[in-house]
Amino acid sequence: MGDARETLLLAASLLAADAPDTAEAAHLGAADAAWASGDVMACLTTLDGTDAQGPADDRAAAGFFADEESTSRTGRANAPATGPDAPPPPSLTNPTPPPAENGPSEQSAPGPRPGDWVRDPFFRDYRDGMRALLARRPEHAAGPLRRVLDRARRDDRPERLLRAAAAALLLGDVHAARTAGARALAAARTTECAAFEARALEYLAYGELRAGRHAQARAHAEEGVRAALLAGHRNTAASHHAMLALAASIEGDTAAVAGYASAALATARRHGLAQAATLAEWATARADLARGRPLDAADRLGPLVGPGLRRGHFAVWMLAVPCFVEAAVLAGQPEDTRGVVADLARWASFGADPHAPAQHARCRALLAADDREADDLYLRALALHDESGGDFERARTELLYGRWLRRRRRLREARGRLGAALVGFDRCGAGAWADQTRGELRANGAASGKEGAVGLSGLTPQQLRIARHVAEGATNREVAQRLAVSTRTVDYHLRNVFAALGVRSRIELARMVDQEQR
Repeated sequence: MGDARETLLLAASLLAADAPDTAEAAHLGAADAAWASGDVMACLTTLDGTDAQGPADDRAAAGFFADEESTSRTGRANAPATGPDAPPPPSLTNPTPPPAENGPSEQSAPGPRPGDWVRDPFFRDYRDGMRALLARRPEHAAGPLRRVLDRARRDDRPERLLRAAAAALLLGDVHAARTAGARALAAARTTECAAFEARALEYLAYGELRAGRHAQARAHAEEGVRAALLAGHRNTAASHHAMLALAASIEGDTAAVAGYASAALATARRHGLAQAATLAEWATARADLARGRPLDAADRLGPLVGPGLRRGHFAVWMLAVPCFVEAAVLAGQPEDTRGVVADLARWASFGADPHAPAQHARCRALLAADDREADDLYLRALALHDESGGDFERARTELLYGRWLRRRRRLREARGRLGAALVGFDRCGAGAWADQTRGELRANGAASGKEGAVGLSGLTPQQLRIARHVAEGATNREVAQRLAVSTRTVDYHLRNVFAALGVRSRIELARMVDQEQR
């Protein structure tokens, strides 16, 4: 890539006062390339500072995210070049990592003894945390990664702030990652470095996506594409295109997903960017699922999440497992999911993904043979969603639970769940998912003789109290204070009120309460 050297020199000039030495830059660059291509063993041995394969126990430990057969990943062509356009190790749940502080050099010369290459305490902690996680030793990762965050609080250099964002996501701290990303963006703009600006926007986009703020994620990614292309960094632009595809898959815009995914894959396959390729494929499959094409989604996701050479990038494929389980069950192929649900259980216990425990409970509910067990698992999933937040994932669980209830002729319960799902999808702009939910509601109404929505008399006492307070203009927080309950409890009951009354806004609710009180 002809622009890599110019960007490297720019990065070095910005950080001449405190840049890592050549060995540190070389190792970071080699680890960056290994991560981007999905080669977990190369990443481990580079972090160790050794040329050869690591000890046997480390090779086995790396299987937490990928079996040893799958070190060559989706879309891998030629090994990606080092340089600021080659992603270094990010969080285990973030699509693309930050650049090396001085940029990786073109020649990598690891030291003779493990660990000798790193001198800076910041990079030592980052290296130790990353390596512990890749070696399936999370108990050794939290301390170093927390120290990375602590050191970054007193630092305004964009490269270190981006590494801090990665550390935060490794720890499952989305808020800290977004904060570090915002500071990195401000620092990059102060120094007028488009390359770092593009990376900071990528972290912000991913943080917003993980927090359920899809419109903000899309805005950051659109800005990030422009910044990356301005800097001439096509690999970073590919990561932003994959992020845009993910956002569009939530909104259900099939044409937009196809366009963004195609742009991401064109670069990812050419440069061996397994991470971006996996995200783009996942986005395409999720769009299929949103449009009611579970068989297409299962066919696309199966190779990404199953064992073997076609499995997706080791830091990403686990995120697509809940979609695969849903698609396979809806397509009548539940037997294909047993192994990956066990993998999802391990991922959920890992702690880096706040949504994973609820998703795992939802997957188990989809596969449960006993109705009582499925009922309990759906309710457990919803309770876990209350802890993790996020309208989109909760609405997906409500939709699946409502569909399950309808098929068991528990029509009133189904209507409540489906109504809550519709409110959640509308709130986060998930148009295709909302349309799917409306179809289920229509089917539920037809099955029950087109039974209309209940009036205020059909609400529980708690729901009625909440409805009246909201109709008076109180916010959810104010209602919670008046009733001495949590805000999440109010939000949960209000969703069910909307569903039971057949209203979609607080204004409609106030109008109905006013009419019934006359």
